[in-house]
Parts: sequence; C-alpha cells; structure tokens
Amino acid sequence: MDKHSLLNELKIDREAPAEAGFRPLRWFVPIALLAGAAFVFWHFRPLQQVQALTVDTTVAQASQQQLSANTESVLDATGYVIARRMATVSSKVTGKVMEVLVEEGMRVEEGQVLATLDDSVNRAQLSMEEAQVASARASVEELEVQIRQAELNLGRTRDLAANRLASQAELDRDELNLQALRARLEKTERDIDVAERALQIQRQLLEDMQIRAPFAGVVIAKAAQPGEMISPVAAGGGFTATGICTIVDMESLEVEVDVNEAYINRVYPGQQATILLNAWPDDPYDAEVIAIIPAANRNQATVRVRIGFLDRDERVMPEMGVRVAFMEDAGGAVLPDTENEPLPDGVLVPDSAIVREDGRTLVWIVADNRVSRRQVELGRSVGVQALVVAGLAAGERVVNTRDLDLRERLEDGLTVEIATSGAGSPIN
Repeated sequence: MDKHSLLNELKIDREAPAEAGFRPLRWFVPIALLAGAAFVFWHFRPLQQVQALTVDTTVAQASQQQLSANTESVLDATGYVIARRMATVSSKVTGKVMEVLVEEGMRVEEGQVLATLDDSVNRAQLSMEEAQVASARASVEELEVQIRQAELNLGRTRDLAANRLASQAELDRDELNLQALRARLEKTERDIDVAERALQIQRQLLEDMQIRAPFAGVVIAKAAQPGEMISPVAAGGGFTATGICTIVDMESLEVEVDVNEAYINRVYPGQQATILLNAWPDDPYDAEVIAIIPAANRNQATVRVRIGFLDRDERVMPEMGVRVAFMEDAGGAVLPDTENEPLPDGVLVPDSAIVREDGRTLVWIVADNRVSRRQVELGRSVGVQALVVAGLAAGERVVNTRDLDLRERLEDGLTVEIATSGAGSPIN
C-alpha cells in the first residue's frame, strides 16, 4: 500500500452516517430515576426513623364520667398483678428427661413429682455402695470371730505361763495379736460408717432424679419434654433446657402500682383500697396497702406501692392489668376541700400527659399515627389526673410523656406507633 492510500484513510467522511455514540436521551431516564429515588429516600428518612418510636397513649374522657367513678377515692393508679412466690423448677444436676408429669394450668401440691430424669447410672452406683456396706459388715463378723479366738489363745497362754510352761515372749505375742484385731475391728466399724454415709448420698442423688414441686401452686409454663437434656445452668447451646416448668403460688398474688411522687403523700400502709381488673372493670376487690417501697424512679418520677387482696377469686391471674383506687380514711390521708365540689366541663387526662414548657401547658395529640403539640388550659387536679377545660375534646388520644427520653424525641408531624397496651386504654 503506497503513502497516498494511507493518507486517504486518515480523511473524515462528512457524508457518512454517524455511528452509535453519546446519546443524551438514552441516559436521561436512568438519571431521573436515581434522582427520584434519592429524593424519596431523603424526604422520608425522618419518617422511617419515627416509625420505630412506640408511644403509650390514653383516650381523654369526659370529666363527669370520671367523677362518678372516683368520688370516694383520694388517688387512682394503674398497675399489674404480680406473684410474690413464683419459681422455675429445675434439677440439681444435668440429666436426661424421661417423663414430664405436669401440664399448663395443672395445680400441684408441695413435694409432688413433676418430672423424672434418667437414673440408670445412679441406681448402679447405689447398688455398688450397698455392696460395699455389706462387705464391711461381713468383715466385722470375721474380725469378731478372730478376736474371740485370740482371747481364748491368750487365756491358755496365761495359764501356761503361770505354770512356767510358756515363755513371756509367747504371752506378749498373744496380747499384741488381740490388740491388733481389736484395732482392725474399730477401723472396720468406722469404714462401715463411711460406707453408710456414701450410701445415703447415693440415695439422695437417686431421689434428686425426681423433680418435685417446692411449694403448692399452679403450673403456668412447661419448658421441657421427654428426651431433652436439662441442666441447672445454661449449657450445651440451645440443646439443653434450664427448667421443667414454672409454678406460681396463687395465694401470694398482690398488686404493684407506680404512684406519681407528687401524690405519694396520699398513700400510707394499711390504707383501704379497691382493685379493678381491666378484664372485669365492674367487679371490684377489697384491698389494702401493704407497703410503700422506699425508693423513687427518677426517670418516671414515681414510687412503687404494694397492695394486697382482702378477697380474691380464680379470675385474678399474674400479670393482669388493674386499676387501684386508694380510699379516703379518717386516720390517714384526706381529700382536699375542693374534692367534693362539682367538676367544671372538660376532659380528664393523666397528669403524665401534661407538658409544661416556656410558661405554656401542652399535650401531644396522636391523630392518623402522627403526633402534634397543642396548647391547653388546665383546671384543678383530680387524683393523678389533670382536668383540661380548654383545648382538648373527649375521645382524642394523648401521649403519656412521663419518659423524659420520649418527650425529647417527639416532634410535630412525626409518625409514631401506638403501643398495644395503650391502644384504646382508659385513663392511667
């Protein structure tokens, strides 16, 4: 190929059709999609974070409805039924479960067998200890016979020595032989005592293969099945259980409530109270205050109070939600002079729902799973509740903001999730 032909190949043909190259429209659609996705992500990012925020809410109630339910109480509070005596029963040693003799809801008595473990090794060791005890006792019988023979030999030797027919060495030999046999007998008797104690230990270990109820109660949870391994401590990863069942002593049921520290002066030990189960709100139980726990919760500004049932039936179960009304008593706390006055029109909300900020009184409202702040006007307090006379209507849902961390995270317009326990719940 000559130089002229090579130069012709370097020329640009202006009339040739353009080959595939950069096309702005071709890249416009992907760029637009990426920009839209970025916009959606950054625009809804705060919303996604708030969706993980769960709030406890309360429905505001008309003041007249609440007044009729609390005309005799100095304070109302909510809490839960707890069992002071509850145990997860386990074994003393690691073993294989052979049989489980209980089910949920079954009532058991103290000492009743709940389950049995594999005791084949323990029975073999027990048989060995029994054989050792029998062998030691046989040795005692043998030594007693030998001691009797040694005593006879010593008597004969003494008679012969008295007649000068036996030497002093023979007499000393028979005396020492008798002393040695008596020492062996004493040691063997001690060995029998040790063997019997070891036998008692083996019997106890065999007895421990039967798991018994530590007290009378009701089984509320069954945690093991036949064939599983069980251990008093967590071992073996997820293949070893740590308990057979959980037993609750129903006679030890009582109520614990958290009372706002601003109203704890209205509660005292021995005070009469009324307990209402959330499941049966129209059937009250007589009760009294057992004790006021001498410690406050700084995060919630509450003090824990224990209340005992004076009468109780089978409907009362652990972990049930309750409402407690602390009653007026001449010897204890008394109601303010204004307590018996008619309440003005308005709605009642928990005092924990009121937020005081920059001289304003606010509440957080939940509507369509979004929170918003609203200014309200308060009347007087009614127990642990606040009377809102303006700015709030009955049926609106307010947020309980006793948790300071929750209060700081709330913002207008944020989406929240209503706690299950708070959905549709009455005033706390």
